Amino acid sequence: MNLKIEKVPADTGITVALAGRLDTSTAPELEAELEKLLPTAAALTFDLANLEYISSAGLRVILKTQKEMSRKGGMRLIHVPETVMEVFDITGFVDFLTIEN
Repeated sequence: MNLKIEKVPADTGITVALAGRLDTSTAPELEAELEKLLPTAAALTFDLANLEYISSAGLRVILKTQKEMSRKGGMRLIHVPETVMEVFDITGFVDFLTIEN
């Protein structure tokens, strides 16, 4: 399955809704979209309600984005599915990501 990326501008920043699989084949697509968005983004929200799977390649994109956004307005993840939350737990990402459900 592919990755669907939907960008929703808001007063407080940008929300990026992800649907499908964030893996080795789709991570470059997300990275390219973020490279366009991040220079002007004051804050970033990832809506992961429809994300079915995240691999290490997807985690790398999330980590890279977190590092960049921490110097700006911040980044948060919302509506994280249980299967994705398990990956964040196992990898220790829950320790430094802002996750709101």
